[in-house]
Formats: sequence, structure tokens, C-alpha cells
Amino acid sequence: MSISMLMMYISFVGMFLLILAIGLIVLSRHKLKGWLAGIVSLLAYICLITGGLIILYVVLSGPTR
Repeated sequence: MSISMLMMYISFVGMFLLILAIGLIVLSRHKLKGWLAGIVSLLAYICLITGGLIILYVVLSGPTR
């Protein structure tokens, strides 16, 4: 497997985490109440930060050969 393909798969993981964060935030704000909403929201923000860092790494690593 080439480095370019590996970076593509890593970026897909980052995008998935960002989409998952969107869904979890919407779920926690509109459907859940109390401590369960807090736990889901915390999980969503962890996914958001992790996905953002992955995408930042992929973008700043530059082009591959």
C-alpha cells in the first residue's frame, strides 16, 4: 500500500469522526436530557477534536509522491 492511499484512508477516518460528532451533538441537544446528554456531548467533542486534528495532519503533511 502506498503512502498516498494510506493518507486517503486516514483522512476518511477523520471525516467520519467529524460527521459522527455532528450527529452526536444534534442527538444530545434535541433528544437527550440530563447526564446522558452530557456524556454524549463529551463524546461528540472528543470526536470533533480528534477528527479535526487528523484532518489538520493530513492537510499540513503536504503532497505525497
